[in-house]
Amino acid sequence: MWKKILLRLGFTFIGLVVVASLTGFYIYHQVESTGKVIYQPIKKTTRRPEPVNVIKKDPFSVLLLGVDKREGDRGRSDSLMILTVNPNTNTTKIISIPRDTRTVIVGKNKVDKINHAYAFGGVQMSINTVEKFLNIPIDYYMEVNMEGFKDVVDAIGGVSVDNALDFWNDGVHFKKGSISLDGQDALSFTRMRHDDPRGDFGREERQRQIIEAVIHQGARIENLVAYNDILKSIQNNLVTNFTIQEIFNIQKDYRQAGTNIEQEQLQGSGEMIKGIYYYQVPEKNRLALSSELRKQLELK
Repeated sequence: MWKKILLRLGFTFIGLVVVASLTGFYIYHQVESTGKVIYQPIKKTTRRPEPVNVIKKDPFSVLLLGVDKREGDRGRSDSLMILTVNPNTNTTKIISIPRDTRTVIVGKNKVDKINHAYAFGGVQMSINTVEKFLNIPIDYYMEVNMEGFKDVVDAIGGVSVDNALDFWNDGVHFKKGSISLDGQDALSFTRMRHDDPRGDFGREERQRQIIEAVIHQGARIENLVAYNDILKSIQNNLVTNFTIQEIFNIQKDYRQAGTNIEQEQLQGSGEMIKGIYYYQVPEKNRLALSSELRKQLELK
């Protein structure tokens, strides 16, 4: 289910766009206003001869950034995922990039962890770095501040998730099985990684669980009364270069791509270099994935 929601460029704001289209002009007007607030353009990628056009049903890519941003700190992109969507073949690929992946940081001319690109130069440097690493254009991005995302969870009255791992974090016991979480507990739930044998991959999975639960709960009719609070939280915690019209076009014309979704993890291994842990991706793995994604985007 979360894969289909994510394909539709889920997160909470996109879910509200869909609901708004079904519940009338008033909510649509509120969502449209929120869309203008969270819209922040980026430099168009130079890796395409022509800008992507969703009206023409071009395949496109999205960089999803889950940022752990705290007061007085720009933050780091603790979760990075690439979506490549092709409406002509009705396929979508979702690639998770571990935060510790070792690569060249574009604009800094140094080798470092890929999530440091955000700390050095924000969204634009993250996009430039991912583009070089995978040799693909990044057409769109969505940045979610996970610290503030707890406000959205509280606005909809909390969420329930199915927890696969029994663990403690921030003094809270998260039992295995179905659990209910308020905003602060949801944040603690997504942040734990050191006691998870899957490391970053486990944390990314918990982040996806929370996002899916938020969208499912937020779309319930009884939560319409909370839309003002939800939209306010979105304005404070979500940034994207999607326009409202592009979102509607994608929802209408790219829907069938959700019938064939492939999820992959960037294959590599952990390695200590000068006392620092990195996730090292063999060159052959990087090139193979790059070729696969370029084919998905119908690039030469």
